[in-house]
Order: sequence, then structure tokens, then C-alpha cells
Amino acid sequence: MLNVLFKNKKLNLKKLLQFGFAVDNGSYTYATKLANGQFRMIVSVLDNGTVNTKVTDSSSHEEYVLHRNPTACGSFVGRVRTDYENILCEISEKCFELDVFKSDDARKVIQYVQNTYNDELEFLWQRFPNNAIFRRKDTQKWYAALLVLPKKKLGLNSEELVDILDLRIKTEKIEFVVDGKKYFPGYHMNKKHWYTICLDGSIEMDEIFVRIDESYQLSDK
Repeated sequence: MLNVLFKNKKLNLKKLLQFGFAVDNGSYTYATKLANGQFRMIVSVLDNGTVNTKVTDSSSHEEYVLHRNPTACGSFVGRVRTDYENILCEISEKCFELDVFKSDDARKVIQYVQNTYNDELEFLWQRFPNNAIFRRKDTQKWYAALLVLPKKKLGLNSEELVDILDLRIKTEKIEFVVDGKKYFPGYHMNKKHWYTICLDGSIEMDEIFVRIDESYQLSDK
């Protein structure tokens, strides 16, 4: 349960504190009640985002663990499990942010777009959690897409996963830019108007920023 809910997510400390977590011996803790107060749930979060939980009986103070056993059934344990999972889902949604793109270049791209255009990544597809886009606020058109995929998908002889960036380009420039080494046909995009680059250090960041600006301008109408 924990591995699924908090996979590819990073802690937002400000939101964690706003949610009601308190500092406790180097970690952050949150206490709540389950099953109409019959149980007490403690959620502990470390600075690195690791989440731990403990559920105890409010009367005996003994630890309760049946809710973590998928084979345990019955209306009572089901009720405790549902309350438990709802709390964790709420914490995951309100106190953590998606952190899919791990490369330094991808992080710099995200930071540049946030600082320059005040746009945030949008994860539009539940089936494809490693795909996200940036779009203009005024036209609602996409001007960049970030994805994670094996390099072989771009025609390279490697199974290595890489963060890639799709950008817009003028049609007449495509043949002069796409070279199959640093610049590739737009992955999952119209290859007449989009191209792809790997965010693996093969292209200088200043050049990438210029190309993001060009793509942004091409999405103005």
C-alpha cells in the first residue's frame, strides 16, 4: 500500500505541516482515529519522504495489524482498512508531489519553465504516469512534453531509461535539426511539427532553454 501510494513522489514539507503534522524527534508525525475512535493511527514521515504507520487499539494500546493483511476479511477489518487507506491517500495527495523525472537536466527544465512561464507539469494520463506536458495559459496549447522511456524507442541501441523532452519546431526546420543522434523525430507527436531530445547531458542546457522558448512562441495561436 505504502509503496504504491508514495511511489515517484516527493515530500512537500510546507504542505505536510499545513496538513497537521508535528515535528517529533527528527520526523514528522500525525495522529488520527479510525473506526469511530476504536483505533489510533500514527503516521510518521522522515525528511527523505519515507512513510511509516502504526495502528493501536485505543483501549488496550496494543498494536493492530490485521488491516495490513490482504487475506484478512470481515466487515470490521474491512472498515479499519478502508479508514486507514483513506487517510494515507489524503496524505499522499495533499502533502506529496509527483517526482517522476530524475535527471539533472529534467529538473533544470522544470525549474526553468516554472521560473520563466510560471507553468507546472500536468500529468494527464492515468495509464501513462511517466508522461507529462507543459501548456500555455492563454492558448491552452502544449509547448513541451516530458516522458521517460528506453533509449531504444528513439532508435538508439540501449535499454537505458532516459528522460526526454518533446518540443515544437517550424516544419521547414525539421530536416535541418533532426539528426538521429541528439535530435530525434517527435516521439508520440506529429513529426512534422515536433522533435525530441534526450535529457542526458548530450545538449547544453542554454541551448535547451532557447529551444523551449522557441516552442513556447510557436504555441501562441
